[in-house]
Amino acid sequence: MTIEEKLQHFYEISVEEAKESASREIEEHKKKLKEILEDHKKSQRQTAESTIKSESENVRREINMALSAEQLTLKRNLTKRQNELKDKLFAEISERLDAFMKTPQYEDYLCEKIQEAKDFAEGDEIFIYLSRNDKDKIPALQARTGMSLLPSEDSFTGGILATIPSKNILIDNSFFEKFETLRKEFKFDGGLKHE
Repeated sequence: MTIEEKLQHFYEISVEEAKESASREIEEHKKKLKEILEDHKKSQRQTAESTIKSESENVRREINMALSAEQLTLKRNLTKRQNELKDKLFAEISERLDAFMKTPQYEDYLCEKIQEAKDFAEGDEIFIYLSRNDKDKIPALQARTGMSLLPSEDSFTGGILATIPSKNILIDNSFFEKFETLRKEFKFDGGLKHE
């Protein structure tokens, strides 16, 4: 082989080795780029999932806050409406009570309560008071019950109050007390609290 052939052969082998080396390096570089791309995709996917999760939680929190605010508004409106209806109901009850107190049945009711208080005293001294609004009924009720009745200085709407000093007992059959107790314990979700 001549020198030129040897040089040609050396050149061809060198070029072939350089091509193979370059090809290997290109493949390794492609492989590295592919790994980098996959890592980047994975990282971006995780970031996106994390962002979606975070935003979903924020949206859920905002929805819950809006629902809570709306529930509070509804509850306030319901309470306001219930109070309006309660006031209207008890105004009507008060009117009916006033109307009842002008009937003969009211005097019968007072006689019944006076007799109950007398029976409860079992012969002990008892003081029975009528509301100052009912003092005009005292003579007729004394005649019907045979009991001494006193006008109260306070107006307790109607009914009677009685005291038994020897037993230190107050009997409160006043309409005012019953009315206020009923008003305080009244609920729309089942009437009285203890029903």
